[in-house]
Amino acid sequence: MSGDWIVISPSRKKRPEQLVKKLSTRKKVSKKQCLFEDLKKVSPVEPILTYGEKDWRLAIVENRYPAFAHKQSCPLPAKNGPYPIMDAIGHHELVITRDHDKNFPKLSANEAKQVFEAFRDRYLMLLNDKCVEYVSIFHNWGPIAGASIYHPHYQIIAVPVIPPDVNHSLKGSDRYFKEHKKCVHCVMLEWELESKKRIIFENEGAVAFTPFFSREPFEIRVFPKKHLPYFENTLDADMDYAVEALQAALKKMQKNLKDPDYNFFIHTAPVKNKEKHAHYHWHIEVIPKTTIRAGFELGTGVEINVVDPDEAAKMLRK
Repeated sequence: MSGDWIVISPSRKKRPEQLVKKLSTRKKVSKKQCLFEDLKKVSPVEPILTYGEKDWRLAIVENRYPAFAHKQSCPLPAKNGPYPIMDAIGHHELVITRDHDKNFPKLSANEAKQVFEAFRDRYLMLLNDKCVEYVSIFHNWGPIAGASIYHPHYQIIAVPVIPPDVNHSLKGSDRYFKEHKKCVHCVMLEWELESKKRIIFENEGAVAFTPFFSREPFEIRVFPKKHLPYFENTLDADMDYAVEALQAALKKMQKNLKDPDYNFFIHTAPVKNKEKHAHYHWHIEVIPKTTIRAGFELGTGVEINVVDPDEAAKMLRK
């Protein structure tokens, strides 16, 4: 789809099991020391949304230290010498769950569904901001994955541009659709479901698998089976299937890879020009932190994956 090259080189490691070791020790912080136990300390303003009748179980709050700051005006393209620039205007928010220790795979099924319900609720609110081009939703778990605070939380960042990686994915999907009149992700899903080699979890409406083109060892993707371009338009039943598949995949990763740090993020069609992106298929990408990118990868953009995705699936299915 992308035209990128990926090297699958299991000979660089004798066995996939050799990668199953922690890159760092996750340090637990006591609840008394945790900033996220008191929402008033997290953000200078009232929460955007809270869930829970008497006391909050989940809250969406403004990030005290945003990468993108909200303003009433939209950013205008400008130049600084030869360089195009734009003010970083948007939204940067935290989705905080109440339990101090439960990251996503440890949540109950209902709690996990509520996290994605909150993602969707806030996404639909952000559609009203004419400055927003794309809404990025992601979770960092552990210091190697970029989480500076132990308490489980998720982030929503709405930006005034379509990010390069998303644009890359959109263009590949569009190119394939114009050539074959089919959704490239649906074609891949059909093949994965037929071969069964890389499937690690499947339910009626979603599937989790290690992609044939995995860039990272033990990379996982979760797709709704229906062709759904827009995360925010996904109905409850289809969302619940995807949430169940994501939780199942993370639990397998936690158990079989010795609980690594990880990132997961949602790729979805952009906010505007929706008819233009109907070929796309929203999904979740999961990247466990088992290796560190080195000079060749950074210098060429060609990824070297030392674990065959087929073998990765076998380990994760255990």
